Amino acid sequence: MMTDEDAENLLEQDLSEYLHEDNFKPVSFEFKPKDKNVNIRISEELLEKVKTVSKKEGIPYQRYIRRAIEKSLGE
Repeated sequence: MMTDEDAENLLEQDLSEYLHEDNFKPVSFEFKPKDKNVNIRISEELLEKVKTVSKKEGIPYQRYIRRAIEKSLGE
């Protein structure tokens, strides 16, 4: 799409063929402020695994770690 008109024309079409679960992935929003820092020491191997998985999920590795902590606490 090169113009606003192209985008408008697309949205006027039947887009039901795009409504397949393979075309979407979940997105999470973080609303609480992040105002504290924590430093931890972990092995390089573990950090590389975390980075690999977080990259597959499309999120920064620090957010992945924070989410893992939140899940383990039931939040």
